[in-house]
Amino acid sequence: MKIFCQWVVLCTVVFSSHLQAQRIKDVADIQGVRSNQLIGYGLVVGLPGTGEQSPFTEQSFRTMLTNFGISLDPNTKPKIKNVAAVAVHAELPPFTKPGQTIDITVSSVGEASSLQGGTLLQTFLKGVDGKVYAVAQGSLVVSGFGAQGQDGSRIVINTPTVGRIPNGALVEQSVPSGFANGDTLTLNLHYPDFSTAKRLADTINERLGAQPEKGYSIATPLDAASVRVTAPRDIGQRVGFLAAVENFEFEPGQAPARVVINSRTGTIVIGQDVRLLPAAITHGGLTVTISENQQVTQPNALGQGETVVTTQSIVDVDLADSRMFKFEPGVTLDQLVRAVNEVGAAPGDLMAILEALRQAGALRGELVVI
Repeated sequence: MKIFCQWVVLCTVVFSSHLQAQRIKDVADIQGVRSNQLIGYGLVVGLPGTGEQSPFTEQSFRTMLTNFGISLDPNTKPKIKNVAAVAVHAELPPFTKPGQTIDITVSSVGEASSLQGGTLLQTFLKGVDGKVYAVAQGSLVVSGFGAQGQDGSRIVINTPTVGRIPNGALVEQSVPSGFANGDTLTLNLHYPDFSTAKRLADTINERLGAQPEKGYSIATPLDAASVRVTAPRDIGQRVGFLAAVENFEFEPGQAPARVVINSRTGTIVIGQDVRLLPAAITHGGLTVTISENQQVTQPNALGQGETVVTTQSIVDVDLADSRMFKFEPGVTLDQLVRAVNEVGAAPGDLMAILEALRQAGALRGELVVI
């Protein structure tokens, strides 16, 4: 059997006919329990001449000195090539408490060529509500590197204008959470599906002894993405309740029949339930190559003629080996891949075949091109 091996790799995902059970914590999140984005603006100092001399950097530098009780003459222009203005951002995980630390990312917002060797000065990190939730400071870890010669030549490895500070921000206040409020919690599925929501609710009711047929339900599906669960009011009991529920295993609903094609890399992923209706496909093509050679014709030594340049055209026709294969109703993924391999089609040809099948109405499933 001929295997695909071109600049493209054909990836096929084959699922077993029986889906494996998954834990609830792997397919759903608790509504309201999420991380929050923080952002701030600060200065990185101590750079080895790789900073910047921009107006907003100078203004920030003057403001910093003013906060320290130092004032500069308005007509004085400080030389601050070792300073860079930066944006600092981080994610505040749920339930993070004051005194704990989080990682931060620092990115240059001006013309600094590198942040290597710099130190971030105290920077306030604010949430979308404008409140300060963390304070960042520390020495940057930069994986990028850049160098430039006097003739203008330059080499850059990775990104030297972005760095990280592990545990670089100290949390000052936590974000209020609605986890302890109300009598119910809502589980939101990562991938909405009515079958999955119904099975998740049924699993919780069955494992906890609820009887929906008698009007007593602990879990109720709200739509394709959400399941409402009745939980204890006491916070300690609620934590224990969720610790048990999130580890319940159940079988999610099957994913829809889908073929996903990455047009940039040529990667093709075909789902388990993709089927083909009756169809016949031929593979092969006619290749015509035209080449031109120029020849010089010279007269005899004693003749009175002139040198002439003539063009000779060569036309070559190559008829590739064409093969046809037929698909019966309900052809599976395995049979499709085997048939395409046998005719020697490349991944690019398979894309065209799948698109042609969709246009002909012989592909049972969704074709997605990314």
